Amino acid sequence: MAHNPQGNGNGNPDPAGSTQMFRAFVDEAPQSRQPQAAASSGPRVGLIIGVVLAIVIVAGVAWLALK
Repeated sequence: MAHNPQGNGNGNPDPAGSTQMFRAFVDEAPQSRQPQAAASSGPRVGLIIGVVLAIVIVAGVAWLALK
């Protein structure tokens, strides 16, 4: 059986072997930040348009089915 150098500090090997890499990924700071107002307005408009279109399509199908 191969020796796993990564562990939890108590002598027990880390079963996944990737806890340290995951913690490094989570703890690293973002490299660049965009303004929140400009970044969130685009997806929100698309979401609203998508919901309206879905409602129109479902209403059209229901109208055709009940006609």
